[in-house]
Amino acid sequence: MKASARHILVDTKKECENLKNQIENGADFSEIARKHSQCPSGKTGGALGEFEPGQMVEEFDEVVFSAEVGKVHGPVQTQFGFHLIQITKRSE
Repeated sequence: MKASARHILVDTKKECENLKNQIENGADFSEIARKHSQCPSGKTGGALGEFEPGQMVEEFDEVVFSAEVGKVHGPVQTQFGFHLIQITKRSE
């Protein structure tokens, strides 16, 4: 199984929820990632490329390999902070 996803990483759950609201109200995910994400992937709109189970932290994997593709999921807490995750593609 493989998946492609993009994400936004921030320090607080509150900030994560605020950004999710902005995206759900029409803001561009990539634009929000560029402005707010603390992950280096923010420069590329949060894109993480393609990966397999076990390559990301467990909490991240759980969402990416089970949740609905295309939807914005989160806040998801990991050791790095709080993530919004959008699964862009998944294949068996």
